[in-house]
Amino acid sequence: MERTVIFVDDEKHIRQANRQTLELAELPVRCEETAEKALEIISADWPGVVVCDIRLPHMSGLEFLVKAQAIDKDLPVILITGHGDISTAVNAMRDGAYDFIEKPYSSERLVKTVERALEKRILTLENRKLRRELEVQSTPGPRIIGVTPAMDKLRETIGQVADTGADVLILGETGTGKELVARSLHEQSRRRTKNFVAVNCGAVSESIIESELFGHEAGAFTDAKALRIGKFEFANGGTLLLDEIESMPLRTQIHLLRVLQERSLERLGSNTQIDIDLRVVAASKVDLLEASLVGKFREDLYYRLNVVCLEIPPLRERREDIPLLFHHFILVASHRYQREAPVPSSSQLNGLMAYSWPGNVRELRNLAERYVLLGSQSNWSFDHLLPGAQMEAAKTLNQHVEVFERSLIEQALAACDGSIKDVMESLGVPRKTLSDKMRKYGLDKSDYK
Repeated sequence: MERTVIFVDDEKHIRQANRQTLELAELPVRCEETAEKALEIISADWPGVVVCDIRLPHMSGLEFLVKAQAIDKDLPVILITGHGDISTAVNAMRDGAYDFIEKPYSSERLVKTVERALEKRILTLENRKLRRELEVQSTPGPRIIGVTPAMDKLRETIGQVADTGADVLILGETGTGKELVARSLHEQSRRRTKNFVAVNCGAVSESIIESELFGHEAGAFTDAKALRIGKFEFANGGTLLLDEIESMPLRTQIHLLRVLQERSLERLGSNTQIDIDLRVVAASKVDLLEASLVGKFREDLYYRLNVVCLEIPPLRERREDIPLLFHHFILVASHRYQREAPVPSSSQLNGLMAYSWPGNVRELRNLAERYVLLGSQSNWSFDHLLPGAQMEAAKTLNQHVEVFERSLIEQALAACDGSIKDVMESLGVPRKTLSDKMRKYGLDKSDYK
C-alpha cells in the first residue's frame, strides 16, 4: 500500500522546503499549488494524508476540508495556520480536521504530525478491508484465524478430512475453539446442508443423557409421555458434536460405542433398529488415553473415536496470532453493537501478547467486546479491561521481543498487501534487515497478497 503525502501551498519556496523536509524523513510527498489539484488525487481508498495551508487562492484550506470529507470522512487533513487563524483551525478540528500546525513550525513538528496521520490512515484502511471481508459472509462470526505453523497445519488437516465423513477427535483446553473447528469440518463437507448438532455431555445429567442422545418411545419410562427424537437422529445426514465427552457416564459410553460401530440405534423402549448416517465429532479438554488408563474413559471408545485427532494449541503457545485475532473480534463486536471499531495501540497489543490467557480465545473475544464497549474511554488501559491480569513471565525478554517483532512485521505485511517496499517504509528498516527477519520467522510476502 503506497503511502503518500500531498503538501498544498501556493508559495513555491515553501513547497520546495517542505518537500525536502518530508523526503529526508523518507516520506513520499507530492506538492500541489492549489487545493483543487489535491482533490483530483484523493479517493476513499487513497492511502495518504494531506497537509494544506488554510489561506489559498480560489479554494481555501477549510473549503478543501469540507470537500475532502465528502469523499472520505476519515481522510487525515492537516491544516497549516498563521497566528491569526488558530481559533479557526481549532474549530476545523472539531469539524474533522486531523490536526493543525502553526507557522513558523519546525521540521520535526511537521514530520511527527504527518507520520502519526499516516499511521492512522493505514490502520483505518486495514480496518475497512477486514470489515469488507466480514460483510462478504452472510453472518459475521468467528473463523479459524491464525498465521502460526500450528494453525496452518490445523486448517490444512481440516481441509483434508472435512469431506471424508471420518469421525474426528478434537483436543484442546477450555476456550480454544473446539466447537468452531467442529463447525468448520461440517461447513467444508457435503453434509453442510444438513443439521449440525452440538451436545455438551457435561451439561446433561446422567439420568437423561441416553434419552437425550438416542431418543425414546412413549411409555419407555415413567415420564416418557410422548415419542422423543434423540440428537443422533436429529443429526442424521449431518454432524453431531459431543463436547466434553470425558464427562459422559461409562454406561452411556458402551451404548455410544455400539452406535458408532453399527451406525444404527434403538430408541429407549424400542426394539427397532434405526440406521443413521452422520459424522461424529468428539471434543475433550483432557487426554482421553490417560483417562482410559485410570478407568475414567473406555479405552475401546477412545480408539474408535480417534480416527483423526485435531489438537488446538492454547493461545499462550501462539502469541503471534493475538493481534490478528483481537482485531478480528473487534470488527465482529463493532458489527454486533453497531459501534465504530477502535484501533488498539502498539502498547496495548504488547500488553495483550504478554498476558498468559488462561481462558484462551474465548477470553480474548470477551475482552475485544469490552474494548468496543468501553475502550473509547480516555483512560483506557490493558489493566482497566483485564483487572488483576498477570503477565506471562516464563519467556525471556528476548523471546518476548521476538514474538512482538514478528507480530509487527506480520501486521505491516497485511496492511501493505505483501509489498516489501511499503513494509520497509512502514517499519523504517532497510531491505536486508527486513529480509533477514522474515526468513527468521518463516514469513512469505505472497501469503499476504
